Amino acid sequence: MLEINMDDVIAVIQSIRPQLIVIAVALVLGIITTVAINKRTVASQGVRKLAHSTSWVVVAIAAIVSITMALTGPLDSMLTMATATKHELTQETIDTTNKLAVDIEREGITLLQNNDRMLPMGDTGNINVFGWASTNPIYGGTGSGALSDAYDTTSLLDGLHDAGFKTNEDLTKFYTDYSTTRGTIAVTSADWTLPEPAADTYADTLIDNAKDFSDTAMVVIGRVGGEGLDLPTDMKADDVTYNDNSKDYEDFPKGTHYLELSQSEKDMIDLVAKNFSKIVLVYNGANAFEMSFVKDYPQIKSVLWAPHPGQAGFEALGEVLSGKTNPSGRTADTFLTDLTANPTWNNFGNFEYDNVKEFEVDSARGVRFPHFVNYNEGIYVGYRYYETAANEGLIDYDATVQYPFGYGLSYTTFEQKMGEVTYDAETGKITFDVTVTNTGDTAGKDVVETYYNPPYTNGGIEKATANLVDFEKTKELKPGESETVKVEFDDDDMASYDYKNAKSYVLEKGDYAISIRSDSHRTIDEREIIVADTITYDSEDNTHNGDAAVATNVFDDANGGLDYLSRADHFTNADEALAGPTDYSMSDKDKSTFYNVGNYDPTKFDNDSDEMPTTGAKNGLRLAELRGADYSDAKWDQLLDQLTFDEMDNIIANAGYQNAAIKSIGKVRLSDVDGPAALKDNFTGVSSIGLPSNIVLACSWNKDLAHEYGETIGDMAHEMQVSGWYAPSVNLHRSPFAGRNFEYFSEDPTLSGDLSSEQVLGAADRGVYAFIKHFALNEQETQRNGQLCTWANEQSIRELYLKPFETVIKADGDAQAVMGSFNYIGNTYSSAHTGLNQTVLRGEWGFKGFVETDYFSGTNYSYQTGDQAIRGGTDAMLATTETTNHITDHSATSVKAMRAATHNILYTAVNSWRYADGEPDDPMPSWKVTLIVADVVLGVVLAGLEALAVKRFLNRRKVAEAQ
Repeated sequence: MLEINMDDVIAVIQSIRPQLIVIAVALVLGIITTVAINKRTVASQGVRKLAHSTSWVVVAIAAIVSITMALTGPLDSMLTMATATKHELTQETIDTTNKLAVDIEREGITLLQNNDRMLPMGDTGNINVFGWASTNPIYGGTGSGALSDAYDTTSLLDGLHDAGFKTNEDLTKFYTDYSTTRGTIAVTSADWTLPEPAADTYADTLIDNAKDFSDTAMVVIGRVGGEGLDLPTDMKADDVTYNDNSKDYEDFPKGTHYLELSQSEKDMIDLVAKNFSKIVLVYNGANAFEMSFVKDYPQIKSVLWAPHPGQAGFEALGEVLSGKTNPSGRTADTFLTDLTANPTWNNFGNFEYDNVKEFEVDSARGVRFPHFVNYNEGIYVGYRYYETAANEGLIDYDATVQYPFGYGLSYTTFEQKMGEVTYDAETGKITFDVTVTNTGDTAGKDVVETYYNPPYTNGGIEKATANLVDFEKTKELKPGESETVKVEFDDDDMASYDYKNAKSYVLEKGDYAISIRSDSHRTIDEREIIVADTITYDSEDNTHNGDAAVATNVFDDANGGLDYLSRADHFTNADEALAGPTDYSMSDKDKSTFYNVGNYDPTKFDNDSDEMPTTGAKNGLRLAELRGADYSDAKWDQLLDQLTFDEMDNIIANAGYQNAAIKSIGKVRLSDVDGPAALKDNFTGVSSIGLPSNIVLACSWNKDLAHEYGETIGDMAHEMQVSGWYAPSVNLHRSPFAGRNFEYFSEDPTLSGDLSSEQVLGAADRGVYAFIKHFALNEQETQRNGQLCTWANEQSIRELYLKPFETVIKADGDAQAVMGSFNYIGNTYSSAHTGLNQTVLRGEWGFKGFVETDYFSGTNYSYQTGDQAIRGGTDAMLATTETTNHITDHSATSVKAMRAATHNILYTAVNSWRYADGEPDDPMPSWKVTLIVADVVLGVVLAGLEALAVKRFLNRRKVAEAQ
């Protein structure tokens, strides 16, 4: 999602251009008329004065009518949202939410290293906190993930103080005197400057006093990311803004990236390491950081990852340091010693086609051309790549991976004992117990991580050697206490998608290793099950994972003919597949079906056999009568028959931050607001408390916390009169440099899907519909709305990128809304991709809610049109002003699509909490009441002025005649 920016301003001006033209023309005509009257009319008898007054009354009427039409037309929705009543949170809800934020951060903080058991430190003590980020830490992401400044925020230092620690105030003053703000990261531009005083600016007395204050040091490194921009992979690139901290050196020489230490940070750590033998490093960021430097400093005993804590979560950091809280977080991503070894390194970023001039569109942002990104690594993303590549001898695992996926330490020790694995081939169920025992001397929680390693045939279906299939977190176990965790999953969870031959999901026969692991790399115990016969999920009575229809190839058009990374012959094609693009041309075949605002004509796709649906019928139904009715109930057709073209168009076209009203059926306007870690009303300015980012929740590996997260969002939504939540975001961390990794969960689809499902179910418990987003393949921000053609094979699309969405949709059927993505899938805009939105989402998964675009800026982005979107299975346009969001084609084909879209929107709306007690009140917006009063008053005034002018004219004429 986007915050309101210059694009919005331009869009508003464009939407009211006709009215502005009318006003301008009327004004010019008024001036011309005045001049002409002065030259041609006789001053006597009052003719000139009457003509003057009448002409300017006409000008005023034209202006009033034009302004009224602009306000009640293109600007209607925006004004209604901006003037809506502001509903604030109660103090009780604020307190409850803050408590949850601390709980999530307690379990999300991840202990990566703890040499010599430096941590915990105990309840009290002095500590020197180094690093400028200690005084300006990262609380959340930017863009839609930014937090509100309306609520108190617990700082990093506050968290330490509240736990009983005393921090060196001289150091704090040193950093705040240096700078109080970091570079601004906005949606469309960024200053990536990392303020960090040069080491030679630390006075000797400052260091000497610090050593007297405490023999313990903490070093804080912070990194921020956000919507609209990915993190720089080359800090000296032309489009990167950065100001060095010293004139004597560069913080980032050419070729260095944002997720490694700057020179100022290196020098600062050198300084601290020379003076302190006990150092704890805290990384405060959402993106996996390059931490190979830790090995060079034996003084760095402990390393903590403390991702974005929201507005209260830093309370947990002090608790972890003191030992009041035993850290139980696990990494949600793989940390590499060198991030350039990520398989996406060369296929992530800004790649523009060189032969697409025919698709040039001149928008508010300048001339726009299509771009592309290639998912060449196929299914080998994150730990799936590192584990499999190491197994095949392609990489040296220990030299490549510093902290594996699913890794985290504790202040205690645990033992996990795996019971016998039972596989019921008839039901497909795989079950076993894991007994977890706290074998240490401190209470704590552990995570049971279950992986499978499927049989692989050289050159056959691609398969990774490690695949997370289930996970559970224990309760807090006291020393010596045990808990038995039941693990259960289906055999088709281990199936692979064969897009080349079977064109369906296949569970190949052979031995499947089922293991419990401390992380993706270290096996605790393992059992094998045998699948006796290959199962192909290709019939109506044998679909994959309960699909309503057989899953078969849908995304052949997104394949792009790329040479995808293959495990065959020990990844023999790795160098070529991962090298980066060499062909920057779009094929003629793909050009022939590429559409944007410049060449999409809906009439070319009308189906002559379609029959025009009934509109405007007088059946007398109200929407509230359909609450709880089945999606296919006959009453829906009766209700939909009542709607007119304009009513359907309005609810489809004007869905930005709202679910528009249809008064004729009692459909009230519902408020949909931004996320992901809070509820943000971009128009009234009201926001909720900000919870920790989803990366923290992912590091907690705690499904119960995820459910509570959703419930709390729902509770806040009730108090804010909000019905829809633009979250959670379930795209994957394909690259550590993706700007929105803070709001996405993980590099793994199972962890992402299970936790986001609980969030959605929790919100649904409160009657709030959550928009899972961004559907789909929105794994980078660079050129995300630059007609970004995303090329990937069907196996990776289904097994990785669609998997979290599928998991949420199938979780008890409570998912009611989906938000599309900005990018194209192959050469088709995602929100117009019929295969994605109809065949897969509705056909295979049985989704019954509604699909909305990501922010709709039509001509500004150069490719979004409402006509194409509704025919591609999208129901609503997230537009805040008039652009190409309205439906222009009135054919039967178009009206059928509008009817289906309206059905989906209304089905979700009536089953939200706002309709729980019947039809809600729907008073006229206050601004409309004011407008009506103003128009009436102005009308009376203008009529009076004109009457007065006529009266004076008549009086003058009588006087003249009498003379």
